[in-house]
Parts: sequence; structure tokens; C-alpha cells
Amino acid sequence: HKFKSRNQTANRRYMPTPRRTFKTESKQIILFSTATMKSQPKHQSKMPLLSVALMASVQHAMWISPYCASAFVQPKITSRIIVQPKDTPPSSTAIFLADSSDIQAKLKQQMAKLQERDRSSHSIAPDDLNVVYEDEHIVVVNKPSGVLTVPTNPTNPSLIQAVYARFGCESNRMDKMVVHRLGMDTSGLVVFARTNAALRGMNALFRTRKVTRKYEALVCGKIEQDAGSIDLPLMRDYENPPFMRVSTDEHQRALIGLDVDEVGKKLLESPKDSLTKFEVVSREDLGGSDVTRLLLTSITGRTHQLNVHCAAIGHPIVGDSVYGCNGEAAANGGLDEADLPADKASVELQQAIAGVVAGKPMCVHAKSISFRHPVTKEDLSFESDASF
Repeated sequence: HKFKSRNQTANRRYMPTPRRTFKTESKQIILFSTATMKSQPKHQSKMPLLSVALMASVQHAMWISPYCASAFVQPKITSRIIVQPKDTPPSSTAIFLADSSDIQAKLKQQMAKLQERDRSSHSIAPDDLNVVYEDEHIVVVNKPSGVLTVPTNPTNPSLIQAVYARFGCESNRMDKMVVHRLGMDTSGLVVFARTNAALRGMNALFRTRKVTRKYEALVCGKIEQDAGSIDLPLMRDYENPPFMRVSTDEHQRALIGLDVDEVGKKLLESPKDSLTKFEVVSREDLGGSDVTRLLLTSITGRTHQLNVHCAAIGHPIVGDSVYGCNGEAAANGGLDEADLPADKASVELQQAIAGVVAGKPMCVHAKSISFRHPVTKEDLSFESDASF
């Protein structure tokens, strides 16, 4: 099949390549993505475009993009899908589409809850910091659970405020010390930069995945396999924004026609490849219920990756109030119960464990971090023990 836009000649270098194809009895749906258009007009977004061609036995295809770049679409289309069926009339073809107004309402409600929770962040004095390592360029601190790494609001207590007050930095800007972060409920090792050279170097190390981070976690149930990998792509969950879920074809199709100005750029991002490796440390008992202690290695470091991946194999992290039993996000990482492995933790077991740990921190700890010093090039490795 040949795909042509009105300005095909002028935009030949921007023609996309197929990323995923969905087939049904009456039509074929092909998803495309393009790289960032460096030469596009300044008024157009430089974000990657998600373009959709719905076609069957047609010679020309109409581009439909949530970002509506005029170079591809004439006239501008923001919220309609053009379906050209093969054998059945358009009225017989149905595709579930997410609703922008519903997404906005859910997001607003959930963000209010998250902001309220962030205000409960514990304050930590500079002298009370658990400093694991320090030199003139970097600081490594062991963060306690219940403390924000970076404040979402200047009035919220956070770890970076204490680190900046105690050590300062070359730029005299607190935000220029941050190179990565842990969730408020996650304890463990965090690295901060004190010099501009260290900031640039650490950012490059994280960007090129040359930082090895291992987490210790307690998960619900007994994992039979001693070691393995969880390789499941992640996406923003339009049903439970702003949380994450495992990306599926069905949920990707539901994003067709959404307007970036209404739902935001993050929701329309392409699925993120996500890889977690795990090793069983021990199989234990918690209040009469089976739990498994894992050593998790985040290869890709996506938002909420460990939480979603553990839930998606039927073993949510103990104490996880978002992705665990009766949590605020989609159950099982967004997967159906039938898609979970045979050794999954039952709902009854998860509920029993939730009752035992009610009011206690989530059982996940950033146990170790290894990297090459961004300035001296010395190989560094640090470890800390979990409190659970």
C-alpha cells in the first residue's frame, strides 16, 4: 500500500514507518510514529507525532494526528476518525475511544488527592540526614520513607531542602542538585550533585543507563521462580490518570482522536519499553500470609515501573496503596486476571496482608546504586539495609 499526504513531496523525509498493526475482519489499523521534526515551523510542537491511518482497499490515506501538524493534515482534524471499511458499512464498525472530559475530571480529582498526600511529607533537619558519601562534587543520602525527594510545592517539606541547607551547591540553586528521585513512600539511596560538572555528568549517566540501581521489596504471595525478567511496556492510564499501566493494543487504540490540548502530552506518549529483573532473596511469612523478598533491578527506570511490573505478575508490593489490592490505579497493572501467572497471590491473600500492614510504609527500598563518578571517573558502589 502507498500512503500519500497532500504535501507528500515537501514532507518525504518525515514519512513515518509502521510501529504496530491491528487487524480486524472489516479494516486494518496501522499506527505510525515519527521522529521529532527538527525543521518544522517554530509554531508547531516539536514532540513526536502519533499519526493513524485507517484503511482497507484505498489508494490514499488521510493522516489523523493528536498534534494536528498542518504539514500532514489538511484540513485540521482533532477528534474524528475516518474509517473506510472493506465489506461492511461504517455504522457496523465500533472502536472504543477514551473521553477527554472524563479523563480531565478524573485527573483533576486524583491530583487533588496527591497534592493533599504530598503535604503530609515529613520534615527532616539537615543534621539528621543519613549521609552515605560526600565529596566536593556529589552527595549520597539514605532517604527515609514518608519524605518527598523534591517538593511538588515549595511549602512541602522534602529531602532536597535539607541536603541543600547542609551542603549547598555551585550554582546556588536547589533544583540544580537533583539528578534522580524516589517516590515519597520509597526509602533508600539518592544521589545529589553539588557542582555543575557533576550535574551534567550524572544526567548523562542516567540518560545512557550507566547507573545500576537495585531495590529490595516484599511482595504478596510466593513466587515460585527463583529469578527472571519482567518485560512489559508501560503507558499512562487514561482510565486512572495520572497513574501507569501495562500498555495493550486495546488501550492504545482508545487514544485515537484525543486532543493533546485537552488531555496533555504525557497521556499520548508512545508506550515505553520497560524491563525489570528480579531475584528471590527469601520466601517468608508475614502475619500468617506468604510473602516473597525480592531484589529488583530497574533496567529502564520508568515512572512507577517496579510497582506496575510486580502487580502485573500477580505479586504487588506489600503496602502499595496505589497499585496493590483495592488501590487507586488499575488492578494487576491493568492486565486481566486470566493473564496472570499460576502462582499469583489471591485477592484474599492480598487483603489479609493489607490488613497486617495497614498504616505502615510500603515495603520497597532503594538498596544499592553503582556508577562511575561523573568527575573523578572512579567506580563507586553504595548499599543500605531495608527497614522491613
